[in-house]
Amino acid sequence: MEFLGSRVLVRPRDPDASLTFYRDVLGLAVYREFPGGTVFFLGNGFLEVSGRGEAGPGPDVVLWLQVRDLASTAEELAARGVPVVREPREEPWGLLEMWIADPDGLRIVLVEVPAAHPLRRDPR
Repeated sequence: MEFLGSRVLVRPRDPDASLTFYRDVLGLAVYREFPGGTVFFLGNGFLEVSGRGEAGPGPDVVLWLQVRDLASTAEELAARGVPVVREPREEPWGLLEMWIADPDGLRIVLVEVPAAHPLRRDPR
């Protein structure tokens, strides 16, 4: 079995609000657009916002987005009026995290990996 690509698909209740949030508020770059949807670059993956959902996201679905500098990201988001679900803080596992949500309530954790964290070490 071989997997050649991947992306996360989001089916928003309000496609226009979600498109605005991901494109204009978070500033994700557009990979491609098609009738009824937009695919964004998301680090080393993709996020597709397409179609229309009825129920919204479940509480067990979370987007994990790594950023270079969580403090400056928090300041940028505050300036853009993004409500913070949970303020930035260091977690017991050593990552710096803050939580926001998209217009449908999809939880998004923004993560900074500190320089001394094991994720920064070369395992070879």
